[in-house]
Amino acid sequence: MDYFLTEEQQMIQELAAQITKEKIRPVRAELDESEAFPWEIMKVLAQSDLFGLYIPEAYGGMGGGILENCLAIEQLAQGCIGIATTFAASGLGAYPILLFANEAQKQAYLPDIASGKRLAAFGVTESGAGSDVSGIQTTAVRDGDYYILNGTKQWITNGGEAEIYSVLAITDRSKGPRGASFFIVEKGDPGFSFGKKEKKLGIRASATRELVFQDCRVRKDRLIAKEGMGFIVAMKTFDKSRPGIGALGVGLAQGALDISVEYARKRVQFGKPIISFQAIQHKLANMATKTEASRALIYCIARHMDANDAPDASKVAAMCKVFAGDTAMEVATEAVQVLGGYGYMQDYPVEKMMRDAKILQIYEGTNEIQRNIIGQELNKEYSRLKETFF
Repeated sequence: MDYFLTEEQQMIQELAAQITKEKIRPVRAELDESEAFPWEIMKVLAQSDLFGLYIPEAYGGMGGGILENCLAIEQLAQGCIGIATTFAASGLGAYPILLFANEAQKQAYLPDIASGKRLAAFGVTESGAGSDVSGIQTTAVRDGDYYILNGTKQWITNGGEAEIYSVLAITDRSKGPRGASFFIVEKGDPGFSFGKKEKKLGIRASATRELVFQDCRVRKDRLIAKEGMGFIVAMKTFDKSRPGIGALGVGLAQGALDISVEYARKRVQFGKPIISFQAIQHKLANMATKTEASRALIYCIARHMDANDAPDASKVAAMCKVFAGDTAMEVATEAVQVLGGYGYMQDYPVEKMMRDAKILQIYEGTNEIQRNIIGQELNKEYSRLKETFF
């Protein structure tokens, strides 16, 4: 389909697709097996200026928006969403700084993130605080010109590899949701260390580690916005990042669909290519339809959010994640079925795609939570309407 992309947007697509073809696909199985961090590919992405797509030119970026970032993420995800997640997670860590930091903080950190010189990460999740962000236990206590951080963050993408971390901590528990704040923490800060690298079902090329804070001293000038703004910063960040999770889903689904169609055209049973069988045609038709519907939804919502203040951002960003995430899981599972016994083997990448797809329904807020968000936002919207419908 023609999505009426600009010449520059088409170039972003083509560049990311070329990197996927030449650099990601040849090594994705090896990286999945070894669980090695894809530093060489990150260097290629940095040299191609893709890390700065959504960052303003004033800070060394390309001056694009959510759509440009989604275009790159989608193409990278067609090769491997573990690698694409590493790329996307740096943006997740950067958004609190981009959206809420003061000018000095932006000048200090965004150029390095935009150039790919330093990766970023987002530190919110804890063992007792996943979808319920209000359950965090990490604290930050003011001590003169410093804040002292204590606590542990769990399952942090890019943990241990990134050098810049946006971290949520409680500064005043008596204020409830208004008592949390965001801080910029750097790798190497005294009292900041990392736990073990997690072994995962999928996205194995992505690093996932604990962040451990033991009397970690962070200067007060690394407080993002002001005390008490933490939950607002987190929610606004997710509004910006969730279309990117949807783009990961579209890319994975498209990759699985491409392999399924190619296989079905070549695989002969009962004297015919299996693509001639109605059962296979129906599977492929459903896979293609849902993949294209996911793409259309994400491109449309990304444009909407880039062009407007978007008061409905939380609702539509959640729609991106839930629909495309579910689509990716379904399409990858069906791809394994189309390939039959071969699909279950590591000789073909669809078994990896099926393992990888599951995380899209879990991280950055489970899809159950996304449906809660959509439902809550619908309730608010309709409560403001004067019109009745029955």
